[in-house]
Amino acid sequence: MSAALTRITPEFSVGDRVVIRNCAALGHCRTPWYVRGKSGTIVEIHGAFRDPERLAYHRPGFPERVLYKVRLRQHDLWAEYQGGKDDNLDVDIYEPWLGAAAAAAKTGRKGR
Repeated sequence: MSAALTRITPEFSVGDRVVIRNCAALGHCRTPWYVRGKSGTIVEIHGAFRDPERLAYHRPGFPERVLYKVRLRQHDLWAEYQGGKDDNLDVDIYEPWLGAAAAAAKTGRKGR
């Protein structure tokens, strides 16, 4: 079956609390360092796309990865943030970088 015909089911749903993996990235990475280890909420599911971390090395980019819009509170990102308590940052993160926030809290881990 062609990868284009494969249906990918997202692991997370809009409204789910997630934590972004906190690990060193080797080579090309699409996850900003300042959001790693932080918790947020899924606000949108963009769909499945070829993996940009593989595409960067001239590989086909399969399997496809689900891309989410994750909302994080600015105060959780920056210790000395002076803005309003409701200020947020939305960032697009691929599924392999996400873990369930409840699971991470139970094990004491950040991310998968």
